[in-house]
Parts: sequence; C-alpha cells; structure tokens
Amino acid sequence: MLGGLTIGITEFVLMGLLPDIARDLEVSIPEAGHLIATYALGVVIGAPALVILGRNFAPKKMLLWLAFALALLNGLSIIAPNYEFLLLTRLLSGLPHGAFFGVGAVVASRLADKGKEAQAVSIMFAGLTLANVIGVPIGTYIGHHLNWRYTFAIIAVIGFLTLLSMYFLMPNLEKQQSEGIRTQIKFFGKIEAWLIILITAVGFGGLFCWISYIAPLLTKVSLFSEDSVPYIMMLAGLGMLVGNVIGGKLADKFSPAKAVLTLQIVMAAVLVSVFLFSENQYATLVLVFLTGCTAFAMAAPIQMLMIQTAKGAEMLASAAIQASFNIGNALGAFLGGLPIVFGYGFASPNLVGVVMSLLGAVVVLVFLARRNVRLV
Repeated sequence: MLGGLTIGITEFVLMGLLPDIARDLEVSIPEAGHLIATYALGVVIGAPALVILGRNFAPKKMLLWLAFALALLNGLSIIAPNYEFLLLTRLLSGLPHGAFFGVGAVVASRLADKGKEAQAVSIMFAGLTLANVIGVPIGTYIGHHLNWRYTFAIIAVIGFLTLLSMYFLMPNLEKQQSEGIRTQIKFFGKIEAWLIILITAVGFGGLFCWISYIAPLLTKVSLFSEDSVPYIMMLAGLGMLVGNVIGGKLADKFSPAKAVLTLQIVMAAVLVSVFLFSENQYATLVLVFLTGCTAFAMAAPIQMLMIQTAKGAEMLASAAIQASFNIGNALGAFLGGLPIVFGYGFASPNLVGVVMSLLGAVVVLVFLARRNVRLV
C-alpha cells in the first residue's frame, strides 16, 4: 500500500504542479505537459520489460528492487538542473510503476486467505487512492507554496519507507514455478489476453474522459471557484478509496469478470448523469464521489481477471494491465478532448466516456462468451 501511495503521488501530482515547474525551468506549460506523457511512456515500457528481466528473482527480492528504483529515480527529480534532465527522470521513474503493481498484485493474492484474493489486491491499490485523497493535495500545496522539488523529496522518502517496510515485514515467498519466457509471451497470442487488455484500455478510458477535463467542468459548467477544485478532487479521491474496497468484495463474492461488466455499465450511467446534471452544484458533488468510486472499483477485479486467466504468466500479464491502464489514460484524454475542440462544451467529454465504458462492457461480454460463462 505504501508503494501504491508512492506511485499515486508521483503519477498525479504533476498535473497540479505544471505551472510551477514550467516557470522554474523556463518552458511553456504545454512543454511541461510532456512530463506527464513521458511518465506514462515509462510505465508502458517498464511494465513488461522489468518483469521479464526479474523473472528469476523471488517475489520479495523483485519488489525490493522495484521499491528501491521508485525511491531513487523519483529522488533524481529533486536535483534536475533543466527540463531535459527532468524529462529523462520522469521516463525512468515510470519504469518500475507497472512492474511493481503487476508483481505486487500476484504477491497480494498469494498472501491472502482463500476467497479473499481480490480484497487483498484492493488493499494494495488503496495506496493509489490514498494518494488522491491526501498525498496529491499535500504535494500540490507544498509544490505551490515552497518548491516543487520538495514534493519529489517527499515521494522519495515514502519510496524508501516502502523499501524498509517490505524488507522487515513481508514474508519470503518462494518463487513460483512458472513457464519459460517464451511460453509466457505466448499467452499474449491468446485472444483472451488481448480482450482483457482492451477492456482495461477502453473501459478505463471513460474515467480519463471525465478526470482529464474535470477542472474546467467544475469551474465553467458547475461554476465552482478555482480555489474549491482541490477540495472537490479530494472528494473524488475519497470515492476512489471507497470504490476500491467495494470492487475487491464484488470480485470475491461473484467473479472478477461479472464485477467488471456490472461496473462498466454503472460507469456509463454515472457519466450520463455527469453530462446531464453538472450545472447543479449539489448533484455535481455527489457525482464526483460516485464517478471516482465506480472507476476504482474496477481496479482489483480487472487485475484478478488477468491473474486468473494467465496461469503460468501471472506477473507478466498483471504488469501488462498497468501498461494498458496508461494507454486508457492517453486514449481518454485525447478522445475526450475532441468534442471540446469542436465547440461542444466542457461536459461533452463525458459522452465520449459513456461510449468507451459501454464498449468496455461489450468486450467483457465477448470474453465471457468465449469462456462459456453464463451471466445468471
């Protein structure tokens, strides 16, 4: 969970610090925005690559090295003398992200009591949601009022706390007998693997259609003040925290695939409501909580779905989920921005999110049909 907190802060805090970083390093805000995309690129590259490189390590050793990399590489951002150096450190600090969650999800499921595997995975992902409730607002405040480098110092400290905690508290699990690397990669020759990746990239795209443009939605449509936006984002983070717990329980009680299907449909309904009722401030506050809740309720179920499907290639497949999540980030931000470009207003990205969520639900149905699973 501490590792998730580290990753959550470093991934999301930059969005609020772009003006400060741009001013300090003497670049434009759009140029500073490349730091976000570069981090996501690091996740996509590092998720499968580091799992493959560390495939012969025992789980604890692998996670310790990944935690060390998270702390060290984020720490390098503190001393960045120029924009190019910071761009490089952001790419490098994204590398351990997907592998940490990929390996960590498998380890969490192995440490759990039988029947509570998804709940254990959701506890790990709770760090990511806590980052949005506490870590990102504090990091943004410190970055604004003191210096953005101090925020990265805090991230590095939490990373080293993660390393120490796992070293002293985590059991030494034996390395599972897995298939050879060629056989593991062959898993991605199966249609089911790509269906799950597609569910993640398209389904979570609905979340990013909403959250990428939430600030102008709140200020231009709901007419909240700019000063209130960080507090409303904390409400979204609280929803993510609650949803994360709910998702783990749903996946264990029913099945990961059925939980994801239900949540994709609920997400589409919530995003329709956001589009229709964003002019009402009270409704907006409720929907901010519900959207965050529904989106992150899918995190543990989709991770467990991949782990259960990828026998013998669990860690590599689990890491691939993190890469596809970041593809969903890019897709949602890009596609959600198109209707704004064409003049349809700041609520319109949510309709794109509706389509993406429903497409995600359709892909889940295709997956269930291939596995001969009945809905009732």
